[in-house]
Amino acid sequence: MKFSAVAATCLTFFSQVFGEATTAGPSSSKVILPATFKPPQVFKNANLVHVISLEKNYAREAINVLIENVSSEPQDEYFLPFTNAQLERAGGIEVKDRKDSSISGFVVEVVEFDPSSDIQYYRIRLPAPLPAKGQQTLGITFYYLDTYSPLPAAIEQSDKQYLVYQFSAYAPSAYPTLKQKTEIKLPSSDIPDYTKIAGSGDVKEFPQKQGSKLTYGPFPEVPAGAVSPAKVRFEFTKPVTHVSLYERDVEVSHWGGNVAFEERYTLYNHGANLSSQFNRVKFAQSQYFNPQSYALKDIKVPLRVGSKDAYFTDAIGNVSTSRFRSNRREALLELKPRYPVFGGWKYPFTIGWNADAKSFLRKKSGDSYLLNVPFIEGPKQPEGTAYEQVQVRVLLPEGADNVRFYTTVPESSITDFTVDKQKTYLDTIGRTVLTIKARNLVDDFRSRDLIVSYDYSLAASLRKPLIVFSSMVALFVGMWAISKVDVKFSTK
Repeated sequence: MKFSAVAATCLTFFSQVFGEATTAGPSSSKVILPATFKPPQVFKNANLVHVISLEKNYAREAINVLIENVSSEPQDEYFLPFTNAQLERAGGIEVKDRKDSSISGFVVEVVEFDPSSDIQYYRIRLPAPLPAKGQQTLGITFYYLDTYSPLPAAIEQSDKQYLVYQFSAYAPSAYPTLKQKTEIKLPSSDIPDYTKIAGSGDVKEFPQKQGSKLTYGPFPEVPAGAVSPAKVRFEFTKPVTHVSLYERDVEVSHWGGNVAFEERYTLYNHGANLSSQFNRVKFAQSQYFNPQSYALKDIKVPLRVGSKDAYFTDAIGNVSTSRFRSNRREALLELKPRYPVFGGWKYPFTIGWNADAKSFLRKKSGDSYLLNVPFIEGPKQPEGTAYEQVQVRVLLPEGADNVRFYTTVPESSITDFTVDKQKTYLDTIGRTVLTIKARNLVDDFRSRDLIVSYDYSLAASLRKPLIVFSSMVALFVGMWAISKVDVKFSTK
């Protein structure tokens, strides 16, 4: 998406939603309902297809459902149930119209009604009320982080790794479903164990296995809230990369014409632990005849074209086993940790780079500016990367005000944002800092934009050089005045 198109889309959004901000609260509020709340049975699911993808180190679930309004009045609130455990690990919830991609305006909000209940809800508000007997096809997608359990929990460093995922053969729904099926997509056809249940119709037993896919259903009518516990054990000979804390700083400099990026990672491998002590010689030998490994050996971070001055450090200091390749077509930072990160191991590290401000910054009109940067960047691995806690800080020039932002990351994952001050070198009042916090994101959102609008007047831009100039003049005047003081002893 071009910068101008994105900017035009979000300008109206800014004026309607955020307004001027010097301090700010959460961008996604909770819906407060009575403790006795139960979703009104105003919908039924005429047809539902539940797709669970376990091909990466996080679970991606998609619910494609044809809903029908069975009440006598128009309805615009559809509720999606989660257990407490699922709600803590769910993120990136998005809703679209499957038949008409031009329809937008779906609002997803978490419902707060009874903390002691094991079933919680997200409320999906439709863009327009659905009339009586009306139908609409929804495409609901979301992710579960940190939901795999290695079995066995400890293995040798050259063994295969197997993971277990628990789910329900019936899709979670607060409404009755007339027809449904659940598909499980796995990374390989090596699936030694999975739950089998009684079939229906001509099929005696579910699931049906086709290569690396399992299919439960189709099922006949299923009542609201029904569950059918199931689990699958599958081969996953890749690292289960999990970033518990991802901190991203974007520092904008108008005078330098530069945007500096820095990202700090607290990274874990949540795969199977080693059953014996790590053997580096054996590991080096295995790379020649069996390169597949569940240890994290290298990290590739694609950057925007034009990025420069990349660096890679960890808790000890600079890491020399890195390579940065930048040309007119690509910019790629290739990293190799100091040691292969096996299951249960931790590796905190930091990367950073610079880029020309012209690639990200535009002057809107007068003293107004638009900054368009990726919300997250980070590694792009075949096995994927999951981010539990995300903190993005945008450090704007000193004197910037009227800060507003818009992001294409799902609003349901944004937990908080603030605008405050931070003093850096030669600052007087401090730089304006926009801090956005999010949770449970994955690398599928690498291409999502963060657009920041702010005002930066000429007087504000001249504050720092004038203060530096005045300070130097005052220093020289002071030194000149001191030099004129006669400190010799008088002879009288």
